[in-house]
Amino acid sequence: MSAPLINRVVGNFKAEATRNKTIQLKDLRGQNVVIYFYPKDNTSGCTLEGQDFRDLHAKFRRQKTVILGVSRDSLASHEKFRDKQSFPFDLISDPDEALCGHFDVIHEKTLYGRKFMGVVRSTFLIDAAGKLRGEWRKVKVKGHAAEVLDAVKALK
Repeated sequence: MSAPLINRVVGNFKAEATRNKTIQLKDLRGQNVVIYFYPKDNTSGCTLEGQDFRDLHAKFRRQKTVILGVSRDSLASHEKFRDKQSFPFDLISDPDEALCGHFDVIHEKTLYGRKFMGVVRSTFLIDAAGKLRGEWRKVKVKGHAAEVLDAVKALK
């Protein structure tokens, strides 16, 4: 399956998430969906990004928008991270990189001169009809959640 394209319907996916949920995109029709991919639970940038989405969560809800965070961490790690940060949204575990692959967010990265394949911080906005309306790749955390909220508001 190829990566979703702007203004095209995003293919359905099924994934395991926190609170013993199985998330299917098709079940979220009628609501906007923000899916943000991040490298790792409990790291500084990923924590700040999640906190920003948490702090704006009520505003997203008023816009009929569901937020989902995705990383390759285990569900156990996600549950601890979610509880520790009081995230009011679910985190999807993608250890086999199926969802990461679907959205094409696994790319070569370099850290301290070492090259490796990792999750590139990325966010996708899907409208209530299931169409991709926005994508942000190589995200810088500061101000990002507010920018996504503005994009959600602009859908009307």
